[in-house]
Amino acid sequence: MGSTSGSTVSYTVLNTLPAGDLEKLRALDSCTVSNAIEQLDVRLRNEGFASGATKCQFPKMGSMVGYAATGRIRTSTPPMTHRCYYDRMDWWAYVAALPEPKVMVLQDVDPKPGVGAFIGEIHANIGLALKCVGCVTNGAVRDVPAVEAMGFQLFAGNLSVSHSYAHIIEFGEPVEIDGLKISSGDLLHGDCHGLLTVPLSIANQIPDEASKILAEERELIQYCRSHEFSLDGLAERIRTSSANCDLPWRQK
Repeated sequence: MGSTSGSTVSYTVLNTLPAGDLEKLRALDSCTVSNAIEQLDVRLRNEGFASGATKCQFPKMGSMVGYAATGRIRTSTPPMTHRCYYDRMDWWAYVAALPEPKVMVLQDVDPKPGVGAFIGEIHANIGLALKCVGCVTNGAVRDVPAVEAMGFQLFAGNLSVSHSYAHIIEFGEPVEIDGLKISSGDLLHGDCHGLLTVPLSIANQIPDEASKILAEERELIQYCRSHEFSLDGLAERIRTSSANCDLPWRQK
């Protein structure tokens, strides 16, 4: 958990993955990762992903994978202290202290989120320098052509021409983005389909599970496109599939 007190910034991350495992996750799309998590049966199927109101701004960029650096922001009213919207060195010190790759996760807590944009070209450049690969917010972003050209992914609720009074009010604590609860250090995976958290306890099992799922899907798709297709054959393949969608979740 991050600390906002004094000049000391601390965090706790239960586990991190080797770089090779992160690359394997990055090679997968988020739907496949979600399917693998479902097969590994570690959480309810209606948990662990954002509702979809926060949209991927650069759908052609591929998968974003990183550890969450969490914060809460306001944009509609001036901050009580600090000179400008990026004048929070304690926030940047917290981000720097987390393991890489990192994803800034900013919950806009205004009654109407997204009045102004906290993240734009300047913040994206600072983020890149601190080994961030993207930002997730239920609020607004801006400077999207410049940010896309940098290869920095954005998930946002809307765009805004102004940063208005955007400012950090706290950081390092759990936040919520479109129903998805995210804690500091959580592993995130996102692409054009949406955003989800990846349980670190089973993250290294996901690539192998995904390979099995993709192989089964390819086989079923090929059957559907073949001249041998029949409803009886389809029913038999579904019956013998490894998918456990009819089984209730059980806490392990």
